[in-house]
Amino acid sequence: MRIGVLTAGGDCPGLNAVIRSVVHRAVAGHNDEVIGFEDGFKGLLDGYYRPLDLNAVSGILARGGTILGSARLERDRLREAAENCAELATKYGIDVLIPIGGEGTLTAARMLSEAGMPVVGVPKTIDNDINGTDRTFGFDTAVGVATEAIDRLKTTAESHQRVMVVEVMGRHAGWIALESGMAGGAHGICLPERPFEVDSLVKMVEERFARGKKFAVVCVAEGARPVEGTMPYEKGVIDQFGHERFTGIGTRLAVELEARLGKEARPVILGHVQRGGTPTAYDRVLATRFGWQAVEAAHSGQFGKMTALRGTNIEMVPLAEGVHELKTVPAERMDEAESVF
Repeated sequence: MRIGVLTAGGDCPGLNAVIRSVVHRAVAGHNDEVIGFEDGFKGLLDGYYRPLDLNAVSGILARGGTILGSARLERDRLREAAENCAELATKYGIDVLIPIGGEGTLTAARMLSEAGMPVVGVPKTIDNDINGTDRTFGFDTAVGVATEAIDRLKTTAESHQRVMVVEVMGRHAGWIALESGMAGGAHGICLPERPFEVDSLVKMVEERFARGKKFAVVCVAEGARPVEGTMPYEKGVIDQFGHERFTGIGTRLAVELEARLGKEARPVILGHVQRGGTPTAYDRVLATRFGWQAVEAAHSGQFGKMTALRGTNIEMVPLAEGVHELKTVPAERMDEAESVF
């Protein structure tokens, strides 16, 4: 069997672990041939690829990013790939394509699958918002980075009697803010799933200062929004890939809190630091298991599906299940978090 593999969308800790696992299982386990398309679906369309053998993936398990590179592709070009998938498969001589990516990548994978290309998807996103799987690799690393940042910011916030607003990633799902906020003991958490009350945050800080606690830390997801009309806020524009460009809620919230409280409030935007660097042991293991099972699924003809963590098992679920809606934070998890503020 000849397997094509690519990584698309935003980078994520654990991508290299999946690539390594696919190559090891395919080459050593099944005597397959593997090629890697460079820069995601762009490489598939434009013919940029290279062979991947055991030497090519040696030493990449702990590396962040992706050795194949990644890029987002305009929707017109994705439709072009779907319309020409039979010719592409013949051109490269691949028997199956294993795309590794988030909601956008898996949607493209579903398009290719429905057009007739044998596809086995591997879900990845630090946001943990892919439906059908309990966890995605990269999420544990991102939560760890954000939690450490909150831990560190608490000490400087206390030293200077400040309010620190920590903005973490999470466009439409607030899993990183929820879990890092809980793990770091943040005093307020703002998620995209539930518009926040600015007055409630102000009251929380005032009550802390009244009790002698002269600082506070608020963890806010980049996609969080205030209750309409409660503070100045502008929605971002939609980019060429269909994603909203957010307008910096962390900075806006810090300005608003400082104005209302009459106390220093500083924003800290973690941004892409959450995506980079060495993946945690958990993410390396999960990514490795996903890669191994993707190859096994290819050999058993389970096309049009993706790997998924269910409990402690890796199962194959339809791509349609993974992309029909985002996995957002349920109300009961938000209630749990609020109960410890």
